[in-house]
Amino acid sequence: MNRRHFIKTALASSIALPMCANEKKQPAFKLSLAEWSLHRMIIKKELSHIDFPTFTKKTFGIDAVEYVNTLFGEKPSQHFLTDLRDRCHNEGVESLLIMVDGEGHIGLETEKSRMVTIERHKKWLDAAQFLGCHSIRVNAHGYGANAEEKGKNCTAGLRTLCEIAEPMGINILVENHGGLSSNAAWLAQVIKNVEMKNCGTLPDFGNFLISRLPKKTYDRYQGVAELMPYAKAVSAKSRHFDPKGNETETDYTRMMQIVLKHGYSGHVGIEYEGKHLSEVDGIRATQRLLQSLL
Repeated sequence: MNRRHFIKTALASSIALPMCANEKKQPAFKLSLAEWSLHRMIIKKELSHIDFPTFTKKTFGIDAVEYVNTLFGEKPSQHFLTDLRDRCHNEGVESLLIMVDGEGHIGLETEKSRMVTIERHKKWLDAAQFLGCHSIRVNAHGYGANAEEKGKNCTAGLRTLCEIAEPMGINILVENHGGLSSNAAWLAQVIKNVEMKNCGTLPDFGNFLISRLPKKTYDRYQGVAELMPYAKAVSAKSRHFDPKGNETETDYTRMMQIVLKHGYSGHVGIEYEGKHLSEVDGIRATQRLLQSLL
């Protein structure tokens, strides 16, 4: 090797090595916190709803949140929403979505009754847009004589709501949330039939109880796999942990393999519902488990 070639090789190596050392592998997914994880603290007034984003960032180091509309109150005032948005901005917390309950059923049997429900959802579309959320989550159990009719009614209601939400830049997500909506094959077909890009799913790891009497459940792994092609958010439900820190109802390794297999790289929302641990400790246990899979 001559002197000139040696110097060129040495210089190339000195440049290349720091670049390799500074490369960072991007995480496969990001963590967010669903407000329902802290609902008992909020209801007991141990934590205020407006402090939820700040508490999330300072307590868990999580910088993305998912709200629950029933914890806002009847209708959020503009002053309240402005305060909440400003707090999130100051803390560097991203508002992802609002889970909407108690505002009626999207899949009622007549267009007139569905429109009443849709009108009641509009204020949450406005709130989501103002806060910078990408979605609201609605319920779609379906009403009618049979599953096919229920599916048609849900499809019609969702399509109308999606048409309203589309110019606002808001997605309409449906979660497997009990009843017929926990039949993942049925729900996936409904979403497909809506035929709108802003209609999607929010697969939940644990909500696959179709009926209590007789007890009928849907396989959670099959269900999440069927819902993931339409997923725009994911809910990591947790309730119980063994001494090693594993969730006892869901094999998180298997479940997250299903999630990532579908190319999902968005937020995975921690939603702790257990009672054996405090809400804070339950969130931390779920966070540790998910971080171990990153």
